[in-house]
Amino acid sequence: MFDVFLPRTRTMVVVLYVGLFAMSFDFISGYTGYLSFGHAMFYGIGAYFVALAGTGKIPGLPAETPFMLMLVVGALLALLIALAVGAVSFRLTGVYFAMVTLGFAEVSHVFIRNWDYVGSNPRDGVGVVGRDGFAVGIPGIDALQFRLGRLTGDSFENVLGTGIELGTVEVSYYAIGAVVLLSYFAMQRIIHSPFGRVMVAIRENEERAKAVGYNTFWYKLGAFGISGFFAGVAGALFAGYRRSVAPENTFDLFVTADALLAAIIGGFGTLAGALYGHLFHEFIQGILSTESHGLARFLRDALPEDVLTAGVGDVTVVEFINVFVDGRADLYLGLIFIAFVLFMPRGILGALRDRLGGTVAEKLPERLDRYRR
Repeated sequence: MFDVFLPRTRTMVVVLYVGLFAMSFDFISGYTGYLSFGHAMFYGIGAYFVALAGTGKIPGLPAETPFMLMLVVGALLALLIALAVGAVSFRLTGVYFAMVTLGFAEVSHVFIRNWDYVGSNPRDGVGVVGRDGFAVGIPGIDALQFRLGRLTGDSFENVLGTGIELGTVEVSYYAIGAVVLLSYFAMQRIIHSPFGRVMVAIRENEERAKAVGYNTFWYKLGAFGISGFFAGVAGALFAGYRRSVAPENTFDLFVTADALLAAIIGGFGTLAGALYGHLFHEFIQGILSTESHGLARFLRDALPEDVLTAGVGDVTVVEFINVFVDGRADLYLGLIFIAFVLFMPRGILGALRDRLGGTVAEKLPERLDRYRR
């Protein structure tokens, strides 16, 4: 029963790197108010850089280069591209800014789908072969290197004599989680710095921020570059774990749509809310999955035959499950998205903060202290 509602470790790995991408999207869109519909471009740059570097196709960068160095260089490349795109896009505001970023993303998507350098059939993407997994850790210290991968990676038996065994997916979960956590703290530190205060001022009233004396263009451009950097980190983690990339799962518009959905469900302008939003997304998809752990298959196996064949009129219980439950995740996610926009525009974390009267970290200890007295 619990297998239906508890996410698998493999699902949580996806939540981590996609959640980081959603947080990078929220960093610019939630804290400056400028919607970047082309954010998948920076995610794809980080992913493709790692995949190409891993196959030795980046001049001056051997295929044996440590993964963490590839990750940083790929993220820096995404930052530079973000600065170039932002220099043009931030001449506009509102929907015009969003459409320009979308245009840049579509150009990059078409380019990567037709770039012969990435492979004989660019639309199939790039697969990393001939390398025994990418490793997250401190370059040069073998004891602190942990190989990623769904199928190829590190595993540990009897960790520190505790009897706990970690498979390849579990090691990937903790290694990727460490990078995501570090990235989250870095973005949080920036948001709570004077630079971040100006970002919020731009979101609330850009004209007033200009009147005070801030050059908002440079602050927006800097925030866009930082956002692109962490989107590149997320893309690099995706490529390191999956060991293959394709235009459809990196540069595609729907990749940005996933980040937008996560940010709205979790709460715009909360940063961590984007991670919770994508966890909620994966939770619903897992429950309504057609796989063995999905709710539909569980109900068909668990309910007695007489219950499954019972029904109202010509519609039996099993037919209802097949039509309205099995594989209908996208339908219900769309309805949930509409419900959040209409009835909970602040999202999960935003609504919780409103309820507590501040951030969870600040107010939750105070609420718990009331029950201790």
